Amino acid sequence: MTHRFPIKEVARQSGLSTATIDRALNNRANVSPQTKARVAAAISELEGQEAQLAARGRRLFFDFVIEAPTRFSREVQQAAEQALPRIGSAVCRPRFQAQEVMNEDDVTAALSRIAKRGSHGVCIKARDLPMIRAAVDQLIASGIPVVTLVTDLTTTKRLAYVGLDNQSAGRTAAYLIAKTVGDSEGTVLTSRSNDRFLGEEEREVAFKATLTRLCPNLRIIDASGGSGVYFETSRITQSIVAGLDQIRAVYSMGGGNSAILNALEQNGSLPDVYVAHDLDHDNRRLIEDGRLSFVLHHDLRVDLQNVFQAFLHHHKLTLVPLCNTMSPIHVVTPENIPPQNKRL
Repeated sequence: MTHRFPIKEVARQSGLSTATIDRALNNRANVSPQTKARVAAAISELEGQEAQLAARGRRLFFDFVIEAPTRFSREVQQAAEQALPRIGSAVCRPRFQAQEVMNEDDVTAALSRIAKRGSHGVCIKARDLPMIRAAVDQLIASGIPVVTLVTDLTTTKRLAYVGLDNQSAGRTAAYLIAKTVGDSEGTVLTSRSNDRFLGEEEREVAFKATLTRLCPNLRIIDASGGSGVYFETSRITQSIVAGLDQIRAVYSMGGGNSAILNALEQNGSLPDVYVAHDLDHDNRRLIEDGRLSFVLHHDLRVDLQNVFQAFLHHHKLTLVPLCNTMSPIHVVTPENIPPQNKRL
């Protein structure tokens, strides 16, 4: 592994010991593939932060624990790297741990490791489960502030929630579907990645209430639980839509849209309108191809700037408190797709 960073810097970035880093970099024995991957990821993160490393100011380490499909966690990491040059009051060093599926033990173990090695703040996207809430509150009690991203842990003492206004998003999706298909008979398919992501639950509750009010003749059927991962999302969707006809619309709150569309196509029941979330790489390709009708998009770069600002204000490195942590919704259609963000 070639690199240009001191071993101590790689160790701090990865959370591993300098001895472990030395063994991994020099291809010595007794280094697991997982450790090698953590070292490689740390070097990649340092390269992304290199422009800021030359800046003067206090150096702060912030940890990101993200349960999400790889396509989304990559978007979060890129948005964080793009936000860093805009922060002048400190040198912010993000460290990422992301998995497509993380159970309670995975998340609590990650948070425990962070607590042991120390951190200036933790940004988390995780399910609202008892052990996770307890681990978050333990972090906060130890003096490490926590910000939730995109989906909340409302009963914890987290510093802030940053992300989309989920209730507004759900109402917007219902409005778009109502204006497109009208109050005719038929089925609307909804899909969440997991029952315990509060953000998606808020979207669903607002969506159902609004669509029922606007189009009482439309029937809503749920096909949730695939974690946004292709195989599981495809399996669940196929089992739900088998034999259904007149699927007028789809509202996908949690991703996996290629899998959903392919399952619907195999069933011969492609919808008149399809509303999805987030303009990630997959959804950009799908809407460019006309397979998605609308994407409810919010700018992750703004979210990550808000995450860093919340932490900096907590550490008294900026005087301006973060007044609004909600991202505005942008309704993207095949006719107004914004240009792809480039790395700075």
